[in-house]
Amino acid sequence: MIALRSGGSFRTQLVVLTSAVTGIGVVVLILVLQLVLARSAAGTIDTVLSDHADAVIGSVTTGPQGDLQVPEAQLEAGVAVYDEQGELAAGAAPRSLREVYSDLSTTSHSRSVEVGDETRVLGRPFTLADGTRGAVVVTESARPYERAERQALWLSLGAGALMVLLAAGLSAWVSRRALRPVVEMSRSADDWSRHDLTHRFDLGPGGNELTELGRTLDRLLDRVAEAIRAEQRLTSELAHELRTPLASVQANAQLALAGADAGPISRESLEEVLAAARRMSATIDGLLELARAEFPMALGGSCLLADALADAVTWSHGPGAVSYDVDESLRLALDDALAVRAIGPVVDNATRHGSHVRITAAAVDDWVDIIVDDDGPGVGAEDREACFLPGRTTTGGAGLGLPLARRVARSAGGDVAFADRASGARVVVRLPRR
Repeated sequence: MIALRSGGSFRTQLVVLTSAVTGIGVVVLILVLQLVLARSAAGTIDTVLSDHADAVIGSVTTGPQGDLQVPEAQLEAGVAVYDEQGELAAGAAPRSLREVYSDLSTTSHSRSVEVGDETRVLGRPFTLADGTRGAVVVTESARPYERAERQALWLSLGAGALMVLLAAGLSAWVSRRALRPVVEMSRSADDWSRHDLTHRFDLGPGGNELTELGRTLDRLLDRVAEAIRAEQRLTSELAHELRTPLASVQANAQLALAGADAGPISRESLEEVLAAARRMSATIDGLLELARAEFPMALGGSCLLADALADAVTWSHGPGAVSYDVDESLRLALDDALAVRAIGPVVDNATRHGSHVRITAAAVDDWVDIIVDDDGPGVGAEDREACFLPGRTTTGGAGLGLPLARRVARSAGGDVAFADRASGARVVVRLPRR
């Protein structure tokens, strides 16, 4: 039940639930078995006492003087025969049970007394053929029966524990075999959604649950692919519609600037128009790349980390100086252009806020962590995620650099995030390692 509450895997939940149900069943069976054994032992003791008393009574005779006589063979330990006045006629009462025997010696009906948890005493009156009356008292120890009950309990506990272990092992084995296709389908669908949306399960006709799951996932992938294609068509149309008039504005501004009759005021205005057009062009490019980075990129390329860092440093425009020290043999599992798109904005942001930027790298399993440190004012923990929202900027740009870097990195399976540092800011870019 713990796994069900803590959100464990379905296989773990199934194993735990099976084990719990089996354990509860075993406990109930053990309790029922012990109850049956206890009642059976009590019934057996009563039967033994009754048979013993009947055997003794059957051997009692009357002597010449009217006294009761019992053969020595019937006078086992714990057997006592009393006359009608309650006087001991044959046998002997155990020392520890003399008071009980004395009480039962004059009983008028068959009566049993339990002494402690280990002894039971039976008193039974009798009347011989000649009318002579008396009573016989016999005892039986319950220790052998209790010993048998304890042995049965330990055997039941051992067998129950073995049953629980076997049930858990069997449920784990069955669930592993039953869920293996589902796990493989889930992994394949996740990989396709990241890298290639053209693959389909195509399990064919069939009515079982796995086939239906495959068809559902195929339909889901079709809808995702269609949405991506529609978005890509929209971004392409927007790029065409925006870039054409913008290019015309830039061309006319450049021609006007090239004219000899442009005065100082006109030239200043034209330069502002040209600079604004260039900024708008860069913003449009960033917006288009930002939109496309929402979707999985085709991976499979390779580049040296050192080369990507060199291009990223060249790509940055901040005034801060940049230095880096990385392993020359480290390779990334994506091409140089994508690597620069993921690293460049981070380096550019660092050079705009700090006077010196240092870049290091560390290989972690199948990943490379590119650590970008600057000596700027840093970013508070509460503001870090806001830096990755489009349009958030403090340097006068379009506010698309860090969001674009994070989305490109995530499209490759990695990430971009701030990390703690004593002074300045630290951003870690995680990209796949070749």
